[in-house]
Amino acid sequence: MTHPMSPVDEVLEMFWRLGSTLFLGEPVSQTEHALQTAWLAEQAGAVPALVAAALLHDIGYLLAGGAGPPDAISSGDPRHAETGAALLANGFPPSVVEPVRLHVAAKRYLCTVEPGYPALLTPASRLSLGPQGGLMTPAEAAAFLATPFAAEALVLRRWDEMARVPSLATPSLAHFRPGLEAVAIPPRHPAVGDPADRG
Repeated sequence: MTHPMSPVDEVLEMFWRLGSTLFLGEPVSQTEHALQTAWLAEQAGAVPALVAAALLHDIGYLLAGGAGPPDAISSGDPRHAETGAALLANGFPPSVVEPVRLHVAAKRYLCTVEPGYPALLTPASRLSLGPQGGLMTPAEAAAFLATPFAAEALVLRRWDEMARVPSLATPSLAHFRPGLEAVAIPPRHPAVGDPADRG
């Protein structure tokens, strides 16, 4: 009987296979962006779950990249946060999954409540704001703030905007593996006699 791939191996394999693809309109690859975001989180003293969320926040683009053009993934996909969160929910706790799910909403919130925030966005990120929902209504902003892990998503989003620097030196994916393993939920192996193990 073959055992399932661990959650950490699954996400790292996606980076190794697809991470060299570029954001459309951005000067960094998917892997470079992920490493820069996670490195900013680690330098800020973030807890391991938030560092993991920073590394994995755009994993939904890698899922899309498997069926899309090999050289570019559109940064305007409004569903990538939900797609990535759905993947991560199989192997990571809410403290990782929910900041990933909410990081696009966090961008919308910050652009709504901070007049200068849109100027911090890259042209591509500014262009994608519309397809991602645009500015929030007061009711949407209040609902976002009341959502568990909204505060973590806001911090993650600020790192996200900063993590688009060409050729920036960062630690490798291997550097972040121990932290991912520390927060991942191990795959469940059926015990002897477990109904799931019966043919």
